[in-house]
Amino acid sequence: MRIGLALPQYDCSLPGVSPLPFDTVCEWAARAESLGFDSLWLSDHLTWDLAKYGGDDTRYGVYDPLVLLGALARATTRVRLGTLVLCEALRPPAVLAKSLAAIDLLSGGRLDVGLGAGWYEPDYAAIGMAMPSPGVRVARLAEALQIVRPLLHDGAVDFTGRFHDVHAHNDPRPAQAAVPVFVGGKGDKVLRLIAEHADGWNTCWSWTVSDYRERVAVLDAACEQVGRDPATVWRSLGLYSLCGESEADLARRFERLVSLTPNGVLDGMTLARWRVGRLVGTVDQVREQVAQWADAGVETLVVGAGAVPFQLVAGDDVELLAAALTGV
Repeated sequence: MRIGLALPQYDCSLPGVSPLPFDTVCEWAARAESLGFDSLWLSDHLTWDLAKYGGDDTRYGVYDPLVLLGALARATTRVRLGTLVLCEALRPPAVLAKSLAAIDLLSGGRLDVGLGAGWYEPDYAAIGMAMPSPGVRVARLAEALQIVRPLLHDGAVDFTGRFHDVHAHNDPRPAQAAVPVFVGGKGDKVLRLIAEHADGWNTCWSWTVSDYRERVAVLDAACEQVGRDPATVWRSLGLYSLCGESEADLARRFERLVSLTPNGVLDGMTLARWRVGRLVGTVDQVREQVAQWADAGVETLVVGAGAVPFQLVAGDDVELLAAALTGV
């Protein structure tokens, strides 16, 4: 099992740190690499709020993931770097592939590319675009995949579709012969799209093993329908994570998480409830959970060390998760 970390990226990612300094992100990347994490991950929004998670609608600043990954490519030496996930509508796919190839070169071939259909309405409003229906968003994503992936795998594409008409070459080529391109999501149409056009699948941030296995069955069936070996789909999973050295230590860390998380997100939440669908427990319990996820087919586990995406509450939480998980 490979273990990744969702890096702080937003002005609400670290308690009491706003705005989030660029140097702090780089320091966390270097720290995660030294702790043994295999990969580092960023998300993709033009602005951000926590209303979906129970917080208020305060808008927070965020670093552009492509620019930041380019910087991290030079600030790290070993870890893989990835997007979890890029919003299809925010960049023309051929231009996106050009940027991604440059990042892969800068990193020496350490890039993993996640693409998604988009879901956050303010992103669309910011670019003057009405957010399309879910079906249209998935259709746009399908076309983007058929442009970005060939440009990162083969270096050229000729594609004419409903939304895009692209005839492009991508030089210089990435360092990797074929940069992995995966899709984030969980619906039937998205899983079918993955079977047809993507190298892998990701979903985040709260899942039970049984619910995940049900989605795996849908993905496997989609692969079989299009004549693809399901084993060729790389599977990654993001989970909110919290580890304790003992039950008492876990309870203490959870209380700290509640106290340092933005108001509204964890109101009324108990540790017993927080364990469900998340990677939460003592060191031995967390390792047992990881074994269950591996048995369910997860190859890369991305740790979210907070209560909202790309939040880090405390350095010693990350250190204990690294000690428990890296090398399992």
